[in-house]
Amino acid sequence: MVHQISVKRIYDPPSPEDGVRILVDRFWPRGISKERAAVDAWMKDIAPSSELCKWFGHRPERFAEFTERYERELAEDPIRNELADRICGIAVEKNVTLVYAAKDAVHNQAIVLQRWLTRRSEQGERKRQV
Repeated sequence: MVHQISVKRIYDPPSPEDGVRILVDRFWPRGISKERAAVDAWMKDIAPSSELCKWFGHRPERFAEFTERYERELAEDPIRNELADRICGIAVEKNVTLVYAAKDAVHNQAIVLQRWLTRRSEQGERKRQV
């Protein structure tokens, strides 16, 4: 069984239900100390490329294409795949919260990553059951 993989803004207070908190932004969020962030890991290399982030510019009308491009980066990059395996491995043991800094709670890379990881975990679970 895979535990929950959720998302949360880094500026929101941590809670015990978060489980393992993983910052998935390429840059450390402004105005927040490491103590207040309470992250267990910072996986900046799983974040979208700088070029993709610049292109997206947090514009909701570009989110669908951003999602496709970011998922392609996730699927094709061995480093991102290794980090995804680590996150999925943790999620077998406990809850995981992907922490991000974007203001938009709907159109951000953590949402894309959460969905992608959930699908990946479900596919892995189905393979183990066969």
